[in-house]
Amino acid sequence: MNHLIEKLKQLDQQLFMRINGRFHRSFLNFWFYHLTHLGGARFTILSILFIWWLCPEPWSTIGLQAGVALAVSHIPVALSKKIYPRIRPYLILPGTNTFRNPLTDHSFPSGHTTAIFSATVPFMVAQPGLVLILGPIALLVAISRIYLGLHYPSDVLAGVVIGTSVALGTVALWT
Repeated sequence: MNHLIEKLKQLDQQLFMRINGRFHRSFLNFWFYHLTHLGGARFTILSILFIWWLCPEPWSTIGLQAGVALAVSHIPVALSKKIYPRIRPYLILPGTNTFRNPLTDHSFPSGHTTAIFSATVPFMVAQPGLVLILGPIALLVAISRIYLGLHYPSDVLAGVVIGTSVALGTVALWT
């Protein structure tokens, strides 16, 4: 079992180094640095509040579902960060590319990834055609977290699972 865990950790680090190191380009630096903020608290909360308060039905209700999912999804994120205090990769792995003012709290799971998935999944469920727009945006935010040196792929995967699961549960309980 320990051998399997070590292999998974190595795979996680290798994938991190590939995304964070080999793919670095000035064009991507600019876009990923700015795109990552779509998963930040300010953008997700303000966008959801805007949709909930100002859009007509059914968008208002979907905005409220996304808001509930966003709030609830951060409970397991906060608990996980306390239970499993994983140090961010840029603080451990030499040669990691990172950007100004990197976060220093714990990396597992990715809060930005959790936020973007919990906020977008209710819209994708309500209007499946939005998967073509919101799906790639959410995935790019998730990849940006690795690209910027802030999270391992497993941190991001955990964020995808938490955000998606809570959003799907919120939508299911709503109906």
